[in-house]
Amino acid sequence: MSNRAIKTVDYTTLIKIFELDGFELKKRKGDHIIMVKPGIKRPVVIKASPKKVPIAHIRTNMTTADMSRERYFELLDMVK
Repeated sequence: MSNRAIKTVDYTTLIKIFELDGFELKKRKGDHIIMVKPGIKRPVVIKASPKKVPIAHIRTNMTTADMSRERYFELLDMVK
């Protein structure tokens, strides 16, 4: 298990993380970016405002995407 702390990231970084995990942009409604992936029942919603995504939103999206902390950090390292 990763001991790294989840920190706020730019919303564009979060989009890239979910794209690497197989999510696709379905639509953009105002400042909400909706992403979907086959096999995942609910869409991941990323807000473009404020520019930095709060930790609680990142965790909620990870839960929705059934993404582990290890997978999140693996993808984050690929994006950076």
